[in-house]
Amino acid sequence: MTTTIPAWVDGTLTPVDKLEAHRKGLRHKAVSVFVTCGERVLLQRRAMGKYHTPGLWANTCCTHPAWDEASRDCAVRRLDEEMGITGLDPEYRDRVEYRADVGGGLIEHEVVDIFLAEAGDALPLDPDPDEVMETEWVRYPDLLGRIKAAPQAFTPWLRIYLDTYAARIFGDRMPAL
Repeated sequence: MTTTIPAWVDGTLTPVDKLEAHRKGLRHKAVSVFVTCGERVLLQRRAMGKYHTPGLWANTCCTHPAWDEASRDCAVRRLDEEMGITGLDPEYRDRVEYRADVGGGLIEHEVVDIFLAEAGDALPLDPDPDEVMETEWVRYPDLLGRIKAAPQAFTPWLRIYLDTYAARIFGDRMPAL
């Protein structure tokens, strides 16, 4: 099955095969979600079967919207499909753009709508094992320390988000370091 994503080709938004977009490093639409509980952030470790960045830690979930799908609808859908999370109300935080080598000759060049959702302590999780091999709640200051100590254990986009866009994503919701 071929999955198409919205990508810009010669300046025009066009449906493009997802793998082709990553092989060519085409600029394309994406959605990322951070679920928090106080100063803790819910991370996922990507399943080993993922076609890029397998086994690396990432934010709660991320994906590419379908051609005619609203970003918020995509965020809600992907929270459910990837993490088994329902009932949250993701808040749009910002749109950011980044370009990163994700290995294997693949490039992520994404225009990302980022969402933040606050959860309670008893948030039920039911991750899809084809997508997620492990989850962990991590205190924000500890996450920054872990990334500094072992950046190779985290996806390029998570490192970029926290290094460059943290204030736009979290505002004053996370402790100052």
